[in-house]
Amino acid sequence: MTASRKHNITLEERVLTHIRTHNLIQPGQKILVAVSGGPDSVCLLHILFKLQKELHISLHVAHLDHALRGTEAEGDARYVANLAQNLGVPATLDKRDVEVWQKIHRLSLEEAAREVRYNFLTETAQAVGAESTATGHTVNDQAETILLHIIRGAGTRGLRGLQPRQALRFQGQSIDIIRPLLTVHHDETVAYCRLHRLSPSTDSTNQSTDFLRNRIRHELLPLLKNYNSGIEDALLRISRIAADDLAFLESESEKAWKRTVRQEKGTLVFEKTTFLTLAPALQRQILRKAVENLLGTLKDIETRHIEEILVSLPKPAGRRIDLPQKLVFCIEYDRFLLGFQPEILSPFPEFQGEYSLTIPGTTTLPGWLIEATIRPSDKTGIIEENPDVFTAYLDWEKAGSDIQIRTIRRGDHFHPLGLGREKKVARFMLDARIPRMWRPKVPIFCNPQQILWVAGYRLDERVKVTSATRQVLCLKIIKI
Repeated sequence: MTASRKHNITLEERVLTHIRTHNLIQPGQKILVAVSGGPDSVCLLHILFKLQKELHISLHVAHLDHALRGTEAEGDARYVANLAQNLGVPATLDKRDVEVWQKIHRLSLEEAAREVRYNFLTETAQAVGAESTATGHTVNDQAETILLHIIRGAGTRGLRGLQPRQALRFQGQSIDIIRPLLTVHHDETVAYCRLHRLSPSTDSTNQSTDFLRNRIRHELLPLLKNYNSGIEDALLRISRIAADDLAFLESESEKAWKRTVRQEKGTLVFEKTTFLTLAPALQRQILRKAVENLLGTLKDIETRHIEEILVSLPKPAGRRIDLPQKLVFCIEYDRFLLGFQPEILSPFPEFQGEYSLTIPGTTTLPGWLIEATIRPSDKTGIIEENPDVFTAYLDWEKAGSDIQIRTIRRGDHFHPLGLGREKKVARFMLDARIPRMWRPKVPIFCNPQQILWVAGYRLDERVKVTSATRQVLCLKIIKI
């Protein structure tokens, strides 16, 4: 028995204290109350109704028939409608087919019911102008949720369980969920309803062991109580500790994020050296935040996905991990990438085939413009240097006018400027630490005899400009 029960504090007072402690409700707000018709949600509605004036709020009831229980569910809907009418609270009632949603999205029945329910609540909250949606989750729901997360292999975030306030996203829309009864036990809501003659309905599916949560409620929790009669309180302690630990981690990860992660073209870029110096706990937190930023939710991301990334961090460049919802994590030489199309960060537009250069003149390729100009050498004896990676100066007499541009081919080799010997282009790209995703896009300039320029990286030694050069061929790549 809790201390609050011992001192005979009323349930309304406890709920009010919880609301104020966690700043769940602001004066003047409209609160959507999710009411299934069971003891928990009926108790929630009745208490919020009694606290309306003190909190300076207005209420709106939302009830959904999941089309799973036939006439029983229809009876629940009538009960909620009558209860709302008797209290003078407006209500929105709807019926949606969960089984159809389940088949379309290939979910378990539990997952489908949850998605359909929260989609309905999100739409209703927006329609009626409610700032927050109150649900009737209790201490018992919290204990069940933590066990559920443990069974599924959750990390610290899962051990935290249900929070007094939580922002959720469904179908691209957000909803602010508040849980005023999170310090209340289910038997207390039943007793409250009995005291106030509210006669809530009973959902027969809550007894079915076809659902994992029900098996936890009716089988696992009673079994655990044989080992620890205070198992629920123990789980709540775990939740509080995990919440405190996570709050600290979130604070520290915010600082680490600013010096480690940046966004480019919808892809998150992690500075490899800095990220690897972080403690694994911070790495996990930052990765979760990164995934959530891109997906808007962590719904399909399990602990094993994050752990797979962590294990891969020391691996050589080129490693790629495919995550749910087409998200990709890539390891490069000096950075990690997380995005849907990390290859978009390549400085080279994608093209296929082989193109002949117009010399002098302009050649248009998909995504590029290549300008070719010829000018006399200044005869100073000074070897000209390329002004940037996308501009090259070549000895025109050595390079010739028959120049093509293409991408890498098996067996390609050239004599990299300054190396003193020939080298395979594939090996050069590896040694130059060109990201694997970029290599098929790097433009190769060549004449019928040899490669002249691996664009963006290295000129061939044999066509460099020297004091003996009479005419200089200038090639300039321009993105369009």
